[in-house]
Amino acid sequence: MSVDTEAEPARTGSRVAAILVSLALAGNNAGSYVLSLAAARILAPGAFGELSSLLAVLVIGVVPAMGLQTVVALRVARSPQHTGSLFALGLVTSGIVAAAALTLSPLLVLLLHLGSLAPALLVTASLGPLTLLGLFHGFLQGSHRFATLAGLIALEGVGKVGGSLAGLLVSGSTTGALAGTAIGSLAVVTASWQICGRPRPRWADRHGGDVLHTAQAMLALVLLVNLDLVLARHTLPAAEAGEYALGAIVTKIAYWLPQAVGVLVLPRFAHGAARRRALPVALGVCASLDAVVVLVTLVFGSRLLPLIGGARYAGSTMPLWPFALAGSMLALVQILLYARLADGDRRVTVLMWAAVAVEAVLIPAWLHGSATQVVTVAACCAGGLAVAGALVEIRARRAG
Repeated sequence: MSVDTEAEPARTGSRVAAILVSLALAGNNAGSYVLSLAAARILAPGAFGELSSLLAVLVIGVVPAMGLQTVVALRVARSPQHTGSLFALGLVTSGIVAAAALTLSPLLVLLLHLGSLAPALLVTASLGPLTLLGLFHGFLQGSHRFATLAGLIALEGVGKVGGSLAGLLVSGSTTGALAGTAIGSLAVVTASWQICGRPRPRWADRHGGDVLHTAQAMLALVLLVNLDLVLARHTLPAAEAGEYALGAIVTKIAYWLPQAVGVLVLPRFAHGAARRRALPVALGVCASLDAVVVLVTLVFGSRLLPLIGGARYAGSTMPLWPFALAGSMLALVQILLYARLADGDRRVTVLMWAAVAVEAVLIPAWLHGSATQVVTVAACCAGGLAVAGALVEIRARRAG
């Protein structure tokens, strides 16, 4: 007789801890928003588009960290005795990511039309520490140490985003901003190791297969969040790509706003009965929060662009509500993905990659005549995936 359905862990955490996580995530994301605002004002539109696309690549590059965090959080929530082997897994994953990024740096220069190799190498220098940071997030998340996790998230914002902002302000260049990212990321991961009790690796009982599967699912999600921005940089004129980068900030706001929901419910998803109770509530909270973002963009429209990027964008007529809708749908997709991964269901991963393939084909091949065309494709792919993911969840519940 299984006891997994059962009781949620005793250390679920107080409402105060949940609020702290929400505030830390909001502060971290607000810091990223401030960085985007500063970059939009300091850099020329072409340089701003370059930095935004490189930061999007950085987000894609830390997908293994997200997979690592998810696997570690679920395993610690079920059985907290494997810290040493999980730490070894984190070190191996971090090393592989850094080596792969270094190898692919010249390709990144060609894809994004960079003026030199330096920005690509600085992205590589950030990826190793940021991958390992996912391990420490997973330790704290899986053990329901949400107050400590909130502190670590806030520290990450100060180190990574603060470092980027400092580099941007000092140098006024993309290269300086990315140098600050690399230095800040290394400082944060060193502090995280201290916060988590200086764990030592144990090179047995690895869980590489789980991380690989989870990472590929998370990669599909992160690609959907950022792929349109990278493709816009590749297919649109430089000035229009810079304008698109402003709209993508709205996508990120809608996607980031409910992030605390996923952080708090993931450990509960490790237990079957708790997952079935928590999922509808989590989806409802996400939808309610993002409805506000969509409504604001519908009411104010392109008048928000000068507020985000400054007076140089005052003449833009690009609609913002499709960006908000795309981010809202992706927030729902993330919650559904967590639920299915926790249940060991791999069907949703196929759906994720199908949506990526559709977007990756439609935009470069046909629908890149304007920023509005690009974001419409992104919003439709995200919405279709949310509906498909909900159907998979409903069928899984009926089968169970």
